[in-house]
Amino acid sequence: MATYEYDIVIIGSGPNGLEIAAYLAKAGQKVLLLEKRYEAGGGLATEQITLPDYFHNTHAVFHMMVDYAPIYQDFDLEATYGLTHILPELQWAMPTPDGRCLCVYNDPEKTAQSIAQYSQKDADSFRDLYAECDEMMREMLGPQTFVKPEPAPLMAARAEMSELGRKLTDYSEKTPEDVIKERFENDHVRTLMMYTVCHWGLDYSQSGVGYLIPLYFNRMSNYRLTKGGSHRVSNAILKNVFENQGQIRTSAQIKRIIVENGAAKGVELEDGTRYMASKAVVSTIDLHQTFLKYVGVENLEEDFIAMCNSWQWEKWSLLDLHLALAEPPRFKAAESNPDINKAFMYVLGYDSCDELLKEWDMMATGELPETAGYIATFPSVHDPYQAPEGRSSGLLSQMAPYELKDGGHEKWLKYNYRKELAEYQLRTLEKYAPNITPDKALWWNITTPADIQNKFANMVRGSYKQGQYHPLQMGFLRPNQECSHNVTPIKNLFVGGAGVWPGGCVIWGPGYNCATTIAEECGIEKWWQEPESVIKARENGYIL
Repeated sequence: MATYEYDIVIIGSGPNGLEIAAYLAKAGQKVLLLEKRYEAGGGLATEQITLPDYFHNTHAVFHMMVDYAPIYQDFDLEATYGLTHILPELQWAMPTPDGRCLCVYNDPEKTAQSIAQYSQKDADSFRDLYAECDEMMREMLGPQTFVKPEPAPLMAARAEMSELGRKLTDYSEKTPEDVIKERFENDHVRTLMMYTVCHWGLDYSQSGVGYLIPLYFNRMSNYRLTKGGSHRVSNAILKNVFENQGQIRTSAQIKRIIVENGAAKGVELEDGTRYMASKAVVSTIDLHQTFLKYVGVENLEEDFIAMCNSWQWEKWSLLDLHLALAEPPRFKAAESNPDINKAFMYVLGYDSCDELLKEWDMMATGELPETAGYIATFPSVHDPYQAPEGRSSGLLSQMAPYELKDGGHEKWLKYNYRKELAEYQLRTLEKYAPNITPDKALWWNITTPADIQNKFANMVRGSYKQGQYHPLQMGFLRPNQECSHNVTPIKNLFVGGAGVWPGGCVIWGPGYNCATTIAEECGIEKWWQEPESVIKARENGYIL
């Protein structure tokens, strides 16, 4: 079969694979992306899966690091490629049973005023916590996203050298429940704050990764929507890759990573085609596929195999109902605050914090609560392109376990069960937005945890971040101490997906750090500079 020569061969064209390709292709390297699916972008997907002219962001919707990620400035994505992100003023709205609505705005003062409806003490506490988390994000957490992690003892020692670092250490030793209940007294306020902090994968009762609490608390008022759909982001980056002579092969069914004398030499496809890499093979897919399947256990030490096998996937996945609506929802709570109809995200179905915590506890045992709540968003309210004029696209996204206690993951694929879940979610929406009666849902398409794994092979068990956020799987240990700086036990094989530091959810850190590592390890001249925030954090002693 045919053999082709490249400098860099990258497995996976999701956000991180595209990012690595863009940086290295612009550095003059001959780069090839290999993609199993027919379309590049991974979770940056926008598809017409209901009716014509309804565009649905079928995986990544809420972009949380646009204002920090170096890729936007380094490639001038907005000016050169017309990439635009919308920052809705009202980020979160949670209607409460008494007819009021708790709101989180971009403006922290407006958020505090909304909280004051429920508790003046909580409003004051929010102001203090917001200021504290904002400083941590600007000075430490944001910059740390785009540098290599230090071993935990070194990070802890460095943190002790500054007041801000000691504050962050204090968070790390607490659970999200500790922090939220210490800071807030009103049950509704606690519910929304707990949801926004934990929704993307933090265990409310787990300590050890509490440094993510101030990050998520800060980001909850900074989510953005991509104008035209999330796929516009991957399109822009792929265009840049092409402009720098990078290439992509879609529908690439990988057989193995070619390893000779302990070094990665290239990638062989199932049809025998070989793509050789003179400098680096890069994997942005999950740990198990990369090493246990494609490298092969015969090329690995027993201790490393054991580390791979101990990897834990996420405790919950997502159950997403995509809607083609005849009209935008009009919420009952908007009678007292018209802004509510233009919120970016709605938390619906929770009347108390205990209900939310019970739901998480049940999911841990494979149960799906019959009255589960969810997050709702209607992108076309902010970006009319995403639905026909006068109509609305919608997404109702519910946390859900992959393996169901009463039927396993196979139950997710049964039509009657899927229909039952869709009808329940629509009834819940109608409770808050009475104009969305059953006839207003012109079409729906549901995606279960099992569907996520079927669509994206690297999201094992619907694990959309490629692995749980656990103390033993974060920082220097993501994915393990052998691969924490993107290098691996196999020479010239690098890892740069969501399963490495700093993690998933399209935050652009894994790909950026991996591109930097490859340049350093392979003697490639970097054309990009460190972000100013990183330089400042280094000067202040917050990072090495």
